[in-house]
Amino acid sequence: MDPLKQLFFEKSSDLSARVKALLKEKGGAKVDEVSLKQLYGGARGVKMMVWETSALDPYEGIRFRGYSIPQLRELLPKGQGKEPLPEGLFWLMLVGEVPTQEQVDWLSEQWRQRAEVPDYTLRMLDALPADTHPMVQFVSGIASMSNSSIFARRYDEGMSKTEYWDAVYEDAMNLIARLPRLAAWIYRRSFHGGKHIPADPSLDWAANFAHMLGNDDPDFYNLMRLYTTIHADHEGGNASAHTTHLVGSTLSNPYLAFAGGMSALAGPLHGLANQEVIKWIFNMLEALGTQTPTKEQIAEYVHQTLAKGQVIPGYGHAVLRRPDPRFMAQKRFAEEYIKDDPIVEVVWKIFEVVPPILQGLGKVKNPWPNVDAHSGALLVHYGITEYSFYTVLFGVSRALGVMAAQCWARAMGLPIERPKSVTSEWVFENFG
Repeated sequence: MDPLKQLFFEKSSDLSARVKALLKEKGGAKVDEVSLKQLYGGARGVKMMVWETSALDPYEGIRFRGYSIPQLRELLPKGQGKEPLPEGLFWLMLVGEVPTQEQVDWLSEQWRQRAEVPDYTLRMLDALPADTHPMVQFVSGIASMSNSSIFARRYDEGMSKTEYWDAVYEDAMNLIARLPRLAAWIYRRSFHGGKHIPADPSLDWAANFAHMLGNDDPDFYNLMRLYTTIHADHEGGNASAHTTHLVGSTLSNPYLAFAGGMSALAGPLHGLANQEVIKWIFNMLEALGTQTPTKEQIAEYVHQTLAKGQVIPGYGHAVLRRPDPRFMAQKRFAEEYIKDDPIVEVVWKIFEVVPPILQGLGKVKNPWPNVDAHSGALLVHYGITEYSFYTVLFGVSRALGVMAAQCWARAMGLPIERPKSVTSEWVFENFG
């Protein structure tokens, strides 16, 4: 058994035993109450699932196993670059321990060995029209790889429930390893005439992804390390994480579960928002006729957008009540690497202009930027201008968190998710 799998087995076995004892003693204890507003409002804020890998605080933002993003930038191994390696975050999310450089190097090598995407997946993608939305291609490619699922094969062979976690771990490791190659293939066939770039086995997971996209600037390597770290997880209640958990709870294999999660990520109210942000900025610059608008010009355009009944993409979050730490991490990156970039400067001006305007409306609980408000400007600087691809980048990163959580769900023996629904007639009979 590999060292990470062994450590996970020990950690999950201990927690599983503690939870079973707790449920036996206090299983009937009340955790939460549900209001009618929550019943009709998408179960907003209802405590109804367990997610081990991260937790979201409205004021402090996301914490991975208790560590904030600034702490992770200091503590996680960095390899050849200046930014934390996402391999280290996956290790932390899976077993709750900050890994050593040696452990992260081992994980990088594991993902190199597992990174080959099946030929049939690539042939299937190449049969699609080149203008097929990248997220459609991404979901299709992920689902097609379920043909190689270890969990599906071993389940058909009759494996014990106590072995589910082991098979899911193997699928999770293989899936994460393959995603950069899959995503890069989609990018190069969609926007660069199918001129693909072979992997570089000397590079870590995120840097190799950057390389296969077509940019070997060391600073871009650093951006992809940071990007795939800060987008990796955002507790379990967001749509893509929850969907992955829900589909996985039926014992669908991790490829199908993740494909379901990525279909959720593709929605405009979720991951597609990062595409909408940069599209809105480009439209604003075109409408204003300048690449260097003043704050006053931006404010006027913001008011025009709001007057049309539209939102300002990238601003507001269902949970957060302060600027998203992921936005601030990207801002810090830009200040260090590309502070003179004109699009980045526009993003910073928007950051100064939009919150006061939204606060003045008196209806917005969180007028601050979320992670999507900055990521597009950084990608444009490094040549990834095709914003329809941005959600695929998000998806590659999100695999780290949801696959770690899938391992925990199967190790803990969590059941199929099946909440009780009611009709509006029942509501009016009881509350009308």
